[in-house]
Amino acid sequence: MSTLDPATIFRQEAQELLEQLEQALLDLEHAPDDDDLINSAFRALHTVKGSGAMFGFDAVATFTHHVETAFDLVRKGKVAPSRALIAVGLAAKDHMRLLIETPDLAEAADGDAILQSLKQIVGGPSPSMAAAEAAPEPEDAPQGTSPEGTSTWRIRFRLARDAMAMGTNPLLLLDELRGLGVATVVARTEGVPALEEMAATECHLAWDVVLTTSQPRTAIEEVFMFVIDDMELSIDAIGMAGEGRRIGEILVDRGDVAQQAVDAAVAAQMPLGTLLVKSGEVSPDTLAAALAEQQHVRTGLGAAGTGPSALPGNPQGGVKGAAKAVDSIRVPAERLDELMDRVGELVIVQSRLSQVAAFSNDAEVKAIAEEIERLAHELRDTTMGVRTVPIGSLFGRFRRLVHDLANELGKRIELVTVGEETELDKTVIERLNDPLIHLIRNAIDHGLEAPEGRAAAGKPAAGRITLTACHAGAEVMVSISDDGRGLDRARIQSRAEDQGLIPAGAKLSDAELFQLIFEPGFSTAKEVTSLSGRGVGMDVVKRAIEGLRGKIDIASTPGEGTRLTLRLPLTLAIIDGLLVRVGTGRYALPLSAVEECVELSAEEDARSRGRSFLNIRGDLVPFLRLRELFQVTEPPDRYQKAVIVSFGGRRVGLVVDQVIGNHQTVIKSLSKLHADVETFAGATILGDGAVALILDIANLVKLGMAYENRFKAAS
Repeated sequence: MSTLDPATIFRQEAQELLEQLEQALLDLEHAPDDDDLINSAFRALHTVKGSGAMFGFDAVATFTHHVETAFDLVRKGKVAPSRALIAVGLAAKDHMRLLIETPDLAEAADGDAILQSLKQIVGGPSPSMAAAEAAPEPEDAPQGTSPEGTSTWRIRFRLARDAMAMGTNPLLLLDELRGLGVATVVARTEGVPALEEMAATECHLAWDVVLTTSQPRTAIEEVFMFVIDDMELSIDAIGMAGEGRRIGEILVDRGDVAQQAVDAAVAAQMPLGTLLVKSGEVSPDTLAAALAEQQHVRTGLGAAGTGPSALPGNPQGGVKGAAKAVDSIRVPAERLDELMDRVGELVIVQSRLSQVAAFSNDAEVKAIAEEIERLAHELRDTTMGVRTVPIGSLFGRFRRLVHDLANELGKRIELVTVGEETELDKTVIERLNDPLIHLIRNAIDHGLEAPEGRAAAGKPAAGRITLTACHAGAEVMVSISDDGRGLDRARIQSRAEDQGLIPAGAKLSDAELFQLIFEPGFSTAKEVTSLSGRGVGMDVVKRAIEGLRGKIDIASTPGEGTRLTLRLPLTLAIIDGLLVRVGTGRYALPLSAVEECVELSAEEDARSRGRSFLNIRGDLVPFLRLRELFQVTEPPDRYQKAVIVSFGGRRVGLVVDQVIGNHQTVIKSLSKLHADVETFAGATILGDGAVALILDIANLVKLGMAYENRFKAAS
């Protein structure tokens, strides 16, 4: 079983953190006073810096440290989150991504330019110098007293044993404490087991830190903000009373020993620390920590780094506030694909069992087959649920796109998302990214007017792009709408006539006419821009959506805007199909595309020869004889059936010999040798082991429309 290396794990987690940072910065532009957004951006930077240092991405950690320092000033209210700062923050995020994913392509000069811009915005010295200058200057403080405006704190902590496995490095925590002021650090080793019992991945140490700082208690707590729920931590204020506090008083105050034991040790006229260690009342490490605190208090100076250090580990049990049970895990996508393949095979075997049981007289076999069918369906639904992810993860990527395009075109644009929690198969989401990017760019460039145009039309200065997702039966509907000028029907028809796509003066409905914008090379742009105008892209969008077994609907109102709706299947792996027979061959149709089934008698079949049209409740529907399409030589059944299917608002009938019934279809891709066969979308294995081809509804409807157009032209 393959495992991910630490660098890969860091890159995956960093990608999520950088997305979180980008979303926080984009939101901050609209809500600069929102402290939660500022804290979210700071936490993302803080985590990337710490994890980068832990996994050896030193360049990332160094660069991010400077950015984090600047945003710390924002968090403390010393610098306002201006648009300029947010723009530099987004540029810094892009540079951090380069440093993580492709460090060879990251130019040091670009990083220096970003930090220089950051310095100019926050004012004063560079961020790194600002942090250094903020540190207290204890050398000038008199012995035995706190420098003016500072406090001394006793910090005692023990991390959960699985701290390293969860990505925590105690050395970084200690470095952050040292960065707050003057610190004396002592590692306590009394919890370390014998060598033969020690697990190398577990953290057994605890630490005592005495810190003199001008920062408040909250600054200390923030050092532990990501691990505070799974550790032992105490933070107590202590005085700087010079020689006044003896070692016994410190030990009692720390709770390491009882007052009675101290009194007994004093009565024995031996050095207190030696006697307490000898009697087993305290460990040598505990005594060392108390002595370090005494020295720190007496001198006002910290021997930072005193005592041993250790790497974080993986503790389990035996600690107050033990690590919580992990409620989520990271699974490589290929494992989910393998799981879905196994579930598909199980569905096929279950189908075979159900077929055997149908011809069996054994009631027990029938009961077992029904139970396995139920379990297989539940397992299929569960597995499909594991593969689905909220579409909000896709919508979030477009906020930066809209932000950058608005600046480039000089437009004010607001992006609104609805239904981010709607879940869709991860494969569909991955393949949906590029089509949506093109549709959004097209809406911004063609759809939304310039500010002066919106003002003339009486519209708000800021245009609006709305992304919406919702479930509709076995489909997910994703729509992209704008409140711009709408589609120019006359211009589309004129351009289509010029390109020979439609006859001159053709009467087309809005739905039919608007579909022409997806034809290759079609464009109504008056000039070519950096975004559009060459007629390349919309046909690619349509092919990509049809490749997902989806379809696109367009609605537009002049002066009010345009709405494109993508209808997509929930999954690409398993679908409910309608099994039909043509001759001796069996074929599957996606059940979501089937509207109804009607009988086609031999007399009706004979009457329709040469016309290939059915009268469905007053509507003429073209139909295809699949026997002719597939060149079947066997004689047809006496009563054939016409299966009415729809795609893109158009309907067509498919004449078959028999409708067998519903069938849970596991889709198998065709080989590369059959890549140019447009009639079939794939294949599936039936319960008896035979292979049934899955019909491609989009291409069959297109073929049916060609019959209809020829008939209209002839009449």
